[in-house]
Amino acid sequence: MPDLTMLLIDLAAITILTIAVYFRRHRRRDLVVAFFGVNIGVYAVAYVLGSADVAMGLGLGLFGVLSIIRLRSSEISQREVAYYFAALAMGLIAGLTPAFGVMPAVLIGLIVLALAIVDHPALFGATRHRTMQLDEAIADEDELRAVIGARVGGDVRSLNVQHIDFVNDTTLVDVRYRVTSQGDERDRERSADRAEVSA
Repeated sequence: MPDLTMLLIDLAAITILTIAVYFRRHRRRDLVVAFFGVNIGVYAVAYVLGSADVAMGLGLGLFGVLSIIRLRSSEISQREVAYYFAALAMGLIAGLTPAFGVMPAVLIGLIVLALAIVDHPALFGATRHRTMQLDEAIADEDELRAVIGARVGGDVRSLNVQHIDFVNDTTLVDVRYRVTSQGDERDRERSADRAEVSA
């Protein structure tokens, strides 16, 4: 009878990562299904490759097929890509380990722990990244920084002007900024205004 310890560890780890960490923070059910599917699928392929007498060329071919699968979504961030690779890595580690091993189990636990920590809302929680289109053409970077800072209620850390249209008087800019306490208060007021309108 095959040793299923690593499979159980993998299932426990992907459940904690997707349900307790990802879904609890980001609430995207479709990606929870995707993370489980990627993890179990990669585990199955890795297990077969690791336990059977498979030619090296066939093994590389199977992983080549996996690598051409594109992650298509209407809106997927680099954060979700990190979860995808974590799910893939855990399935690969567990699938290629025929019996229980301390180091593989520690590595799987380390992946879960690392994402749980670095994706915690308290870590860099005030930092924002937005692409904004302003209703005025501003060529001066200092003036643009001041205008954006006043509008978002935060401290602009980095900006990259993507397009300036002097004909239609617009500016498209990629901004990274840190929300101040004043900006947080402004966001709460806007949320309260929306709630009153909805009521």
